[in-house]
Amino acid sequence: MVKPVETQDSFASHTPMMQQYLRIKAQHPHQLVFYRMGDFYELFYEDARKASRLLDISLTARGKSAGDPIPMAGVPFHAAEGYIARLVRQGESVVICEQVGDPATSKGPMEREVARIVTPGTLTDEAFLDERRDNLLVAVHQQGQALGLAQMDLSSGRFSVLELDSEEAFLAELERLQPAELLCSEDSALSQLLGKRKGLRLQAPWLFDFAQAQQSLCQHFQVKNLIGFGCQDLEAAITAAGCLLHYARETQRNQLPHLRRLSLEQKDEALLLDAATRRNLELDLNLQGGRENTLAEILDHCQTPMGSRLLKRWLHRPLRDLERLTLRQEAVRCLLEDGRHIQLAPLIKPAGDCERILSRVALGSARPRDLERLRAALQTLPQLQSALRTCTVDRIQQLSQEIAEFPELCQLLEEAILDTPPVVIREGGVIRPGYDAELDELRGLSENAGEYLLALEQREKERSGIPSLKVGYNRVHGYYIELSRSQTQELPADYIRRQTLKNAERYITPELKAFEDKALSAKSRALAREKLLYEELLTRLAEDLGPLQMCAAALAELDLLNTLAERAETLDYVAPHLSLEPGIWIQGGRHPVVERVTQQPFVANDLKLDSTRRMLIITGPNMGGKSTYMRQIALITLMAQIGSYVPARSAHIGLVDRIFTRMGSSDDLAGGRSTFMVEMHETANILNNATAQSLVLMDEVGRGTSTFDGLSLAWSCAEHLARRVQAFVLFATHYFELTSLPDNLEGVFNVHLTALEHQDHIIFMHEVREGPASQSYGLQVARLAGVPTEVIEQAQKRLYELENQAKQSATVTLESAPHSPTLTPLQSDLFIEADHSKLKHALAEVNPDELTPKKALELIYELKDLLKN
Repeated sequence: MVKPVETQDSFASHTPMMQQYLRIKAQHPHQLVFYRMGDFYELFYEDARKASRLLDISLTARGKSAGDPIPMAGVPFHAAEGYIARLVRQGESVVICEQVGDPATSKGPMEREVARIVTPGTLTDEAFLDERRDNLLVAVHQQGQALGLAQMDLSSGRFSVLELDSEEAFLAELERLQPAELLCSEDSALSQLLGKRKGLRLQAPWLFDFAQAQQSLCQHFQVKNLIGFGCQDLEAAITAAGCLLHYARETQRNQLPHLRRLSLEQKDEALLLDAATRRNLELDLNLQGGRENTLAEILDHCQTPMGSRLLKRWLHRPLRDLERLTLRQEAVRCLLEDGRHIQLAPLIKPAGDCERILSRVALGSARPRDLERLRAALQTLPQLQSALRTCTVDRIQQLSQEIAEFPELCQLLEEAILDTPPVVIREGGVIRPGYDAELDELRGLSENAGEYLLALEQREKERSGIPSLKVGYNRVHGYYIELSRSQTQELPADYIRRQTLKNAERYITPELKAFEDKALSAKSRALAREKLLYEELLTRLAEDLGPLQMCAAALAELDLLNTLAERAETLDYVAPHLSLEPGIWIQGGRHPVVERVTQQPFVANDLKLDSTRRMLIITGPNMGGKSTYMRQIALITLMAQIGSYVPARSAHIGLVDRIFTRMGSSDDLAGGRSTFMVEMHETANILNNATAQSLVLMDEVGRGTSTFDGLSLAWSCAEHLARRVQAFVLFATHYFELTSLPDNLEGVFNVHLTALEHQDHIIFMHEVREGPASQSYGLQVARLAGVPTEVIEQAQKRLYELENQAKQSATVTLESAPHSPTLTPLQSDLFIEADHSKLKHALAEVNPDELTPKKALELIYELKDLLKN
């Protein structure tokens, strides 16, 4: 393994080539160095061993340096992209070191320089990226109580800052962003908070200097100060942004011209979601970490990758801005009218991923196929603009203005790029014939040299009058005109002897010499000319980068709004009424994901929450649909606050500030937290941070501990939320004792999920009704799950014993404390089914047709007595 070296003398015992490598490696000790040597990228020493293991490539040796064999592994340069992608996906960073010297003039080893550094958070190449997910680089910094956060997406040119005032909100934002790389000062207290978070890169403290960051940002955006961006006073956020900009420039070896503005995210403009809520609602990842059966999968029918990425950003950051939401909702309504969304979809599709293509144009790394797709996008803009004129709502018209048209650029790309260019410029064949006369001539020399020589030979035969004259080529002497010695008496004056043979003479003419100079280097010169023209094309496109980026962003939003319109029509969604008045009223609400994947008809349910009805205690059997009902309320609310239509017959949504969920059970083994501790952390977060404008979902609080501890915790949590916080709460529980809360607390109501029992089987009705449930049907659910019959029978016996013990215990307790009005039977009717056998027998003996009115009245009294006993 190469040890860190700091002085030039340390390299003296190595060969000159290895000295050069070791100097570069010393500057990048923690990254894999791809060192260009001819047609290969080579890795040496520990880098070679690591790459061999990660890529499953051969580990060899390259002679000796300093007396020791040099471990080596390499990959072909033309296939390096795939290997680099594999390394980056495993969290590695790769330093690309290219040859920059001229082999003809270099003395000693050819000079090499670092061309760029590929890291997980700074990817821009199409092959490295998931086209439908953002790839974010984030930096964080703490200044006093302020927590600054800056995010950058190099692949699209987005750059924004946010400042927070609590660790809980800070961690929630990191969960929202899911950065590929996270930069933090190595001496910051945040490094302890972040622990071993994936992608964490500790940076030198001097990179987090406020004055330097401010100066760097002002220079980059060419402004005097940051007041125009609205973040002048956010010292922590600006410091983080300065570190981010420095890191991106260092890795790309580029000034990043596509970062054209710094956006400020206001913490109060969005509905906040913590990590547990994002996980439980399965917005774009399910509980197993996959993408199937998520809200994003149901909604994402976008025509472009950039529309898909925008959808996920909207889902993870719903708005509280009523004006912006209304504009979005009106746009969706307009696109639904007369089937406009159907007409627009094929016009939006050619836009492809303009956002990322333009970033590669700015970085000079755009490929020919990128320009082909950009041309296709520009070609469809006039037709798209024409279609948008019929939609007169404000947001669509704003987007139409931002989309604009670019006829000059479109014509330029049509004239310059072949219809189907190759993937890379490396071998040429990208520029269309007729675009550049010099390139056409060079190509003609290279491709048509044979035809030219035949034509020249014929002309020279006619000019010299010598029919046996030949035009030929020799690798040593080049092109020539050959004559026998007997024919050399009378030659044209411009013939110059080039070579004498035994029986012949070879000559050159000024025309043939000029052709030779061109032809011998025509192919390489044609390729060089083509690359120059391609670079000039990228430079020309970069001149209009700002308007083009605005156009791409508008196309992405139009794509998403059009998709929301299509989903609304296809899935029978309605426009929710949005207001600032607190309350949620939903009629016929449905779970957007479950209704699409279930084989049975989905049972729609209502909800009413307002100032007088703020908490619902939800009881009912396991598998009865409590969790589905609660999640669908949260998802409908969230969808409304991104501007989408929602799955319901009607909905009124008073904008909420936060959605909290405490649902499901999981442990945190790595963090040393049990299932119950995780539950209590999530519960504490809700109790400490929920407000009267929050929506809270709590399912089975307290079930991870003993019955009485759990019941006490659940009772106290529900009472705290009802009395102190007064949030809108859906509180699902199997502790039937909690159904008495409405008797003592205003705004608390009971609802239950219905089920029917038939011959030891249970039928779930999934219907929400007012009032508490009567029992949990736990043994019936266990039977459905496949628990062996003997176990069920044993459980029934044990349940009977426990019920009798509970009855006796309750009787003794009541007799010993007859004046205590607050005591209630243990585990109430949820687990204890009353013995109604005598009542059933009496009813079975009755023949209603034989009852007189008097006997019927007497029978009612008898039945009441039986029921009382």
